[in-house]
Amino acid sequence: DEIDAARARTRAGEARPDIVSALDDPMISPSLDHLPFMLEGADVSVTIEQRIPLSGIRGHRRASALADVDRLRADARRTVLDVGVQAANAFLMLQERRRTTGLVAEQLTFARDVVSAANARYASGTAPQSDVLRAEVEVARLEALAHALVSEVRGAEAMLNTTLALDAEQPVPPLVPLVLAEPVPAWAGIKAALTDRPELVAVRAEIARADADVQVMRDMYRPMATIRTGPAYTMADGRGWMAMVGVSLPIWRGKLRAGVAEAQGMRAMSEAELRAMTRMIEGDAAVAVHQVRAARDRQTAIRTDVLPRARMAIDPAVAGYTSGQLPLVSVIEAVQALWLVQADLIAADTELGLAWARLGRAGGADEGAPR
Repeated sequence: DEIDAARARTRAGEARPDIVSALDDPMISPSLDHLPFMLEGADVSVTIEQRIPLSGIRGHRRASALADVDRLRADARRTVLDVGVQAANAFLMLQERRRTTGLVAEQLTFARDVVSAANARYASGTAPQSDVLRAEVEVARLEALAHALVSEVRGAEAMLNTTLALDAEQPVPPLVPLVLAEPVPAWAGIKAALTDRPELVAVRAEIARADADVQVMRDMYRPMATIRTGPAYTMADGRGWMAMVGVSLPIWRGKLRAGVAEAQGMRAMSEAELRAMTRMIEGDAAVAVHQVRAARDRQTAIRTDVLPRARMAIDPAVAGYTSGQLPLVSVIEAVQALWLVQADLIAADTELGLAWARLGRAGGADEGAPR
């Protein structure tokens, strides 16, 4: 709906150039020029009056309106990009919640197996009851987390549906996993693409409009012609034709100079905004590039180094507890360390996707994360 509104606003703006560049409506004026008190006839006329500027003000007004249309189009594109980033963020958040739900389900299965093992050792007299209670606490904790994640997943589904202009309670099908293995674009290519950012396009359109407005105000120094003509009738001469040409006198120069100064000030403001926004956009893009690299480095380290080490610690801990060489707390600590790393990997995958979305938005791309 936000995109539809922006496009409708653009369509409305596209009609503006024809409005502001048109001539004033002509005026038809029936006139009773002379009516004698004796009511023995009358002098009458019917005239058509048209005002015509003696400068290029109509063309400059049209140029100003066309520049405003360019700004509206840039705003519409900016809206498309913003909505796309919102949808990408909602997609990634839902994916994270669903992956976390699956991870918790795996953890819960393993925790229940630990409870069974603790009960078996307690029944055989080789483990204290505290081991059973400690394992049951872990199961209860995971069950509470799984219960809370149900509502979190539904909330994430509602957010994704909302960003896609769908009903909030509509079921969301399984999500396709993202593949974010593309290399980070070179800074030279990103910087070259920044010139097409809709924010910069909009400001450049503002400068063009300000230029046209300066010319409009300068055109005010030139007079406006008025032409009036039409048939007439007099009692003395009968039927005839009349014509009149008038010219306005733009003598209030102070007002005109103030108008030009105002338009020039608006142009200077737009130029300063363009310089400031260019620096800000380049800074945002540079930060986004480094964020993508940092997120990728973190994800790679967790996936290739930390996670394999955490998995390697599980089997020795379980074997040691089964043989009675290690307490239950050692098993739980090893498993919790693995779960923490797995949760970190999910978070790292999500952060990498978000970083790609921010980089795409910073570069003015029409889609957030790469395919």
